[in-house]
Parts: sequence; structure tokens; C-alpha cells
Amino acid sequence: MSTDNDSILSEQLENEEVQEILKSGTDLRQYSQQIEKEFKEVENKSIEDYIKESQNIATLHNQIGECDDILERMESMLMNFQNILSNISTEITTLQKKSVSMSVQLTNRQSVKAQLAQFIEEMAVPEEMIATILESPVTDKEFISQVNILNHKLELVKELNFKESKAAVDVSDVLHKLKIKAMSKIRVYLLEQIYKFRKPMANYQIPQNALLKNKFFFQFVLSNERQVAQEICNEYIDTMSKIYYSYFKSYSSRLNVLKFEEAVTKDDLMGIEDNALKGIFSKSSALKNKSTIFTISKRGDILNQQLEAPIIVPHAQIKNRYTFEALFRSEQYALVDNACREYLFVTEFFMVRGAQAQDLFNQIMGKTMTLMIKNLDTNVMQCFDTIAMFLCIQLIYRYQLMCHKRCVPALDKYWDSLQSSIWPRFEYVFRLNIQSIRDCDPTKFSKEMGPHYITRRYAEFSAAIVGISEHFPNETVSRLLLELQNEVECFILRMSAIFPSRKDQLIYLINNYDLVLGVLMEHIRDNSKEAEAFREQLTSRSAEYVEEILSPHFGGIIQFIKDCEPYLEKEQTDELKRQERRSLALVATFSANWKKSLEELNREVLLSFPSLVTGSHLLQLALASLVQYYHRFHKLLTSNVKAQLTNIHVIMVEIKKYKSNY
Repeated sequence: MSTDNDSILSEQLENEEVQEILKSGTDLRQYSQQIEKEFKEVENKSIEDYIKESQNIATLHNQIGECDDILERMESMLMNFQNILSNISTEITTLQKKSVSMSVQLTNRQSVKAQLAQFIEEMAVPEEMIATILESPVTDKEFISQVNILNHKLELVKELNFKESKAAVDVSDVLHKLKIKAMSKIRVYLLEQIYKFRKPMANYQIPQNALLKNKFFFQFVLSNERQVAQEICNEYIDTMSKIYYSYFKSYSSRLNVLKFEEAVTKDDLMGIEDNALKGIFSKSSALKNKSTIFTISKRGDILNQQLEAPIIVPHAQIKNRYTFEALFRSEQYALVDNACREYLFVTEFFMVRGAQAQDLFNQIMGKTMTLMIKNLDTNVMQCFDTIAMFLCIQLIYRYQLMCHKRCVPALDKYWDSLQSSIWPRFEYVFRLNIQSIRDCDPTKFSKEMGPHYITRRYAEFSAAIVGISEHFPNETVSRLLLELQNEVECFILRMSAIFPSRKDQLIYLINNYDLVLGVLMEHIRDNSKEAEAFREQLTSRSAEYVEEILSPHFGGIIQFIKDCEPYLEKEQTDELKRQERRSLALVATFSANWKKSLEELNREVLLSFPSLVTGSHLLQLALASLVQYYHRFHKLLTSNVKAQLTNIHVIMVEIKKYKSNY
């Protein structure tokens, strides 16, 4: 408590007025009385003022009372408004709930109404449908439309029958009768279209297209009466099977008439001469051209430009004759065209896929394909034309690929059967040709140094086989070609042995190797195994031949080089000086005869080789080799002998005269 008094006292002391009074020395009691007096006066004045304003204060009091009444009434009114608003909010919430409920009811009613309307429409059988199905022709668009609707109604009734629907019972009898009527008319129409195929000279593609336009008919029959659908399918299979069999049987027999009258036989093998078995009075057919047995010529066009050419029309080409592969191409392309169209038709019209489509296709085309395989077996067993059979094999590869591009895998087994018919015969005849070369007796041929006919045949044949197999290489063919190549190389070596001199043997070998390489380079790639093998042989024999023709003219110098170069390598200069007399004699002989020797070399080489290009090439090789020997010879001579040697520039000027433009 004392603490509080002290604080009050300290605050009073701090007051400015109090401090001023204390400083002036005023008596506090007097000052207090004075203050109280002043307070009293102020109070009296306030009372007087209040008395003067009493009327106004009373009026103000009355006004305040009236305001309180007004505010009380306002409060009451606002409370009423609040209650009213609360009631309105409740009513709005109630109305909102009613609105949602009514909206759901409306949606449900509309949904039910739409479903009921659709159901009634689907279940109802209008008079228009009955009249159209009973009276309109099958091909009429309105009939097709009404049958489509009928099919939908029938499917709906099937579903409702499982649910024991009374509505389905009401209309099932009418729909069943309409189905029978529509089925009857559609069956008659489809069978009529199929029977049109049987008319002579009929283009069956026209009724096929008509069937495709109305493929819904078969779908309708299949979904409602499988027995009728099977009847239609069987009728189509029976009809088309007979049509295709009859057509291809006739076409194959007519094509068979167009082949060459004198066929290639076992007497036309690579190692057998054309006239070996012909007598003086034998006749050769003008239709037969033996040169095409081993050459490809334009026959290779059958794999490119002629692959999809129009088929041969026998009655229009009765005077023409065709090769084995040309007839094969025409027949197989006709089958490809018809079979692909047929497969695509049955998959679309009969709505089958996979194994079912393959089975249906085999029922239609099976008999025809069996006939064609049998005919090929018969023709192939009589064929000795290896290139023709190989072209047929390549045609099969290409036509199989064509079928796959057309999305028709149904002929794969057929192509495999054709391959298994041709391959064994092809390999057999190929080996017969190899054996015919192996059996050749070189002594029965004349001693001609030009290319042998067997070499020419081999070159053309090998180029043909390699060129044909470029897109579809085969290990069996590569192996057979290697065997044939080895046998031909052996034959060429055996033939060269009948010549007494090594030079003549080399001329024979070069002529034959050059021919083979030239033909191969013309028809196939430069880097083929066959071309590389004969290029190596030709290079080796050419180098040996150069040595042989240089030896008679410059043999002494060549031998001197071989004898003395070891001395130079070992730096035995004394030994080289001892050979000075020998070298002088060689230089004298060379200086006297080198021009004449060049002339004789030129004449000899050009007369020995039928090909001017080959002869010129060998001559240039010989002259180049001579220049190399001359340089080596010059290095081995002493200074005294070198002074007597003909200048190399003089020799080079003379050599340039023999440079050809070939």
C-alpha cells in the first residue's frame, strides 16, 4: 500500500502545476480551499444550465423513448422477415428435390418409351415387308432391304424365345413363314446363278460378280438354314470343280500341241556332238534350234517382261512353236490368275478363313491341281533341257511370291509338289551332262587349237544358270555348277594333252579359258566364283605362254639372266666379268635379230588366237616381259658390253608400232 502512495506522490510531484506551486512556495491548504471553491462555482453554473435546458432534455428523453419503440418494432419486423425467409428456403429445397425426382422420372419414362418404341418397331411385322418379300423379285433393292430387316427380327426372336417372351410368340409364326418364303426365293436365285456357270463359252466372272453383290443372301441362308447353305455350297463346289478341270484339261492338251516337234533328247547332252548320231539321210526339223539348249538368249525374258504376259491362246498360235518353259509359264499363270480369283471369291462369299478356306479351295481346285501335277510329271520325265527346267523352277518361286502378295496362301502345297517333280529330274539331267563330258574321248576330236564346242556350251550354260539363279540362289545348283566346272577344266586339260608341243597346249588352253571368261563376263557379275576361277587359269597360262614364245627368240638372254642374277645379288663381280664373252655373243645376236624377232612374235601370236583382243593382249604381255628382261640383262653387263648394247629407247620406239587399238 505504501508503495502505491509513493507512486502516486511521485506522479504528482512530476506534474508541472504541482512543481510550479512548490517552487512558488504557495500554501497547499489555501490552494486546496481555492480549488474546492472553484469546483463549487462550476457545479452551480452547471445546475443552472441544466435547469435552463430541462425542457429540451425532457423533449430529448421523449424522443429517445420513441426511438426505442420504433427500433423495437423494427426488430420485430426483421424477426418476422427472417422467419419468412427461412420458410422460403425450406420450400426451395423441397421444390429442388421434387424437380430432381421429376427429372429422373422423365428420363426413365423417355428411356422406357424409346426402348418400347424400338422393341415394338422391331417386333412388328409391317404389311410392306410381307408384300415385298412375297411379291418383289430377289434382285430388287427393296427386297434385299426387307430381307435384311427380316433377318434382324429373326435374330431378335431367337433371343427372346430363350426368355419365354409372349411378344416373340405373337410374331414368330408370321416371321417363320416369311423366312421360308424368302429362303425359297433366295435359294432359287443362288442356284440359278451357279447354273449359269455351266453354259458353254460362259464367262463365269459375270455371275460370280453378281453373287458378290448379293453376298448377304448366303449370309441370311447360313444363319437361318444351314442345310440349304450347305446345298448351295456343294452345288457351287461341284460346278466350279468340273469347270476348272475341264478347262485346264483342254488347255493343257492344246498347249501340248504347240511344243517343238523334235524334242531335246539324251543325244543332246553337252558332251555329245550335234551330228554324232545323225546319218547321211537324217533330217533335221526346221522347228528345232539346238543352239538354245545351252544358251539363255532371250529365254530369260520369261522371268521378267513375260512373267505376267497374256497366256498363249492355242487356236490363235497353231502355227507357232514354243519352248518347254514358255508353255509351262502360260499354263501356270492361267492357274495363278484363276486360283487367286477363286480363293478371294470363296473367302468373301462363303465367309471362311484359315483352314476352312483352304479346305473349300481344295475341294474346288484340288482335282485340277492334281491333273496339272500329273501332266508336269509326264512332261518332265521326257525333258532333257536343263535350262528349261531351271526356268520353270524360277517361275514357281516368282508365282508363289505373287500369290502371297495377293494374300492367297492356298497354292503353297501345289508349288511344293511342282518343285518336287522338277528338282530330281533337273539334277539327274544336269549330272547326265557332267557325265557326257567325263566320257568324252579327246583323241576322237581334230587337233584344232580354237575353242572347243564343249567349252562354248559350258560357258553359255554356266552363265545362263548363274544369271537365272541370281534372285533365288540354291546350294544344290551351286554344287552342281562346281562339279560341272571341275569336269570341264579336266576336259580342257585332257584335250590340250593331244597337242605335242607345250606352246600349242598353252594356245589351246588360253583360247578355251578366254572364251569361258568372255562369256561369263558378258552375262554375269565379274566377281562370280566361276569367272574368278577361269581368270586365274587364264592369267597363269598367259604368263607361261609368254615365256614359251619369248624363249626361241630371246632364250639365251633369259637363261643368262637366270644364271647371273645370283652373282649380282651376292656381289660376285669377278664371276660377272668371267661371263663377258658370253654376254658379248648374246648382245651381238640380239642386235642383229631383235627387229625380226618382234615381227615374228607379232605374226605368230595374232595367227594363233581367233580373238584379236586376246592376241593383242598376249603380244603386249610378251613385249612388256621382253622389256623387263632387257632391263635385268642390262644390269648384269660390264661397261664394255653395255656400250655395244642397243639403246632401250630404240627398242621402245619399235615396240610401240605393235600397239593395237583392240
